[in-house]
Amino acid sequence: MRNRWRRLTLRGRLATMTAAVVTVAVVLCCALAWFAARQQMSTQVDDTLMQSWSEQKALGSIPNPCNGPHPFDHSQALTTVITSAGPLCANSDSNVRPTDADLAVAASGTDGPHADSTIHDGRTYGGTPIRVYTVSLGNVTINGQPTSLAISFAQPLKPVYSALATLAVILTVLALVVIAGALIAAWYVARTGLKPVDRLTAAVEHIARTEEVGTTIDVGESDDEIARLSTSFNSMSTALASSRERQSQLIADAGHELRTPLTSLRTNVDLLVRSEDTGRPLPEETRKKLLRNMKAQMGELSTLIGDLLELSRPTRPTGARPLEVVALHDIAARALDRARLRGPGLEFTVSVEPWYVRADAHALERAVINLLDNAVKFSPAGGTIDLGLHFGTLTVRDHGPGIPEEDLAHVFERFWRSPAARQMPGSGLGLAIVSQTVQDCGGEVALSNAHPGTLATMKLPGAPTPPPELPSTI
Repeated sequence: MRNRWRRLTLRGRLATMTAAVVTVAVVLCCALAWFAARQQMSTQVDDTLMQSWSEQKALGSIPNPCNGPHPFDHSQALTTVITSAGPLCANSDSNVRPTDADLAVAASGTDGPHADSTIHDGRTYGGTPIRVYTVSLGNVTINGQPTSLAISFAQPLKPVYSALATLAVILTVLALVVIAGALIAAWYVARTGLKPVDRLTAAVEHIARTEEVGTTIDVGESDDEIARLSTSFNSMSTALASSRERQSQLIADAGHELRTPLTSLRTNVDLLVRSEDTGRPLPEETRKKLLRNMKAQMGELSTLIGDLLELSRPTRPTGARPLEVVALHDIAARALDRARLRGPGLEFTVSVEPWYVRADAHALERAVINLLDNAVKFSPAGGTIDLGLHFGTLTVRDHGPGIPEEDLAHVFERFWRSPAARQMPGSGLGLAIVSQTVQDCGGEVALSNAHPGTLATMKLPGAPTPPPELPSTI
């Protein structure tokens, strides 16, 4: 059974469950209606029997059943006078067959307002099903002997049974019609309600078959759960398409940037190999120059590959584990030490205050180093570089030529290099790495002209003191 249920489609499961719920509800309603009707009919019969006793009391006399029982009809209750030993006169098919409860009422000898009585289902001596109401008449004298009597009023139950049977047939037919309609309606509702899921499934299958990410489906103006699912799918598909496009662009740009140093390196290696193969050694100065060029090209390749690896890190997802708390002022100090080694003739002015942020320590240090490297690269000989950190804002300023205004919008793009910097070492990935790292930390970074020079501004959220649970030094 479980395997069959699992093999059903979502539409089939929804239709089956809906039809099952409606079926149970209809069956319960019909059963309750039938029992309520039976109770109502039984109450009406009981009221009729009690009314017969009230009318008999109003007459002030006891009927004589021994004159022959009157015909059993539906308009009048059948009466039978009984004693504690049984019916007062000879038994006949029309007389009530007394039960122990009836005989006990007859033996009680009570009368008036406190007379004993009982009401129950029974049968005549002829086997006809009846509803019996027996009430005590007290003690009377019959043939000179005091005798306790009771009178039984009876109504046939056949009309009630017939009416209940007819009602049962009607309710059964009605239930079957409603259940059949519910099955059809459930299938229609499941089919109509799951159309957006069909479109979503078709879109997913299309992407799986063609690998064409970016496919979206029409959501319309609805805001239900399926609409939200469709909206989320569209966002995911668009994000995947954008990610693939960025990946393709990164691969294309990386291939373009790698082609130049690899070509140059291959040319130099070919020259050295040809010299060895032909037995015509190159001049010593030329050979040393080729080796120096090869070393520089290998350095460029190493730097470029490192930058590509850094830049290929996935963007930190929302809801990921919190980053560790690091001291930005300590990171700035370590980056400054490396910048001094790369720019030995430059002067550095430093104004740094403590600031603690949540970040990847290695990535953040790489970002600060990249900003200082740019400042070192574009500073004139003997120039000054200003490094400041105040209230979470890190600034790096050089006094070089600056950046043309039309190029400022492109400085954080991958592999972008200004015309003035294309003859200088570098891959064009440094500022792109800075931008990605700062975004992962929830901060902002900007580059502007300072006249003279360039001002890089990095703003990171944090605090001037570490969290209480951490030690005072990091």
